[in-house]
Amino acid sequence: MLVKPLTFMNNSGQAVRAVLDYFKVPSSKLLVAYDDLDLPPGVARLKLGGGHGGHNGLRDIFNHVQDRDFLRLRIGIGHPGSKEKVTPYVLSRPRLEEQISISRAISAADAVMDDVVSGNLAIAQTKLHTTVEEL
Repeated sequence: MLVKPLTFMNNSGQAVRAVLDYFKVPSSKLLVAYDDLDLPPGVARLKLGGGHGGHNGLRDIFNHVQDRDFLRLRIGIGHPGSKEKVTPYVLSRPRLEEQISISRAISAADAVMDDVVSGNLAIAQTKLHTTVEEL
């Protein structure tokens, strides 16, 4: 099931908690896709567990979900260069070449979702981490 919360990103945890509770799904079955400043545009990474890395949406999910060992799909958007530029950067549209790279990364991630759903995370990671770099 794909869920796109209607909450603000900083309140993502409320929506995630509601979906997990309503459908009685453990957080171990959760995959959260999000933009990642630490990865360049066009790079996508699957990761199990870890911290929030300063991402406010993940931080809020952590406030609502006790088990943090859920799967994350990190979609690189690049970093604007300084902390002061982050908010306007993430709230604006990417440049055309960055958008193309990001779209390719999303397509590559979509292509490995059957492996993810089947529980073949290592295979999905190998395919994704190799494929995106070759695009």
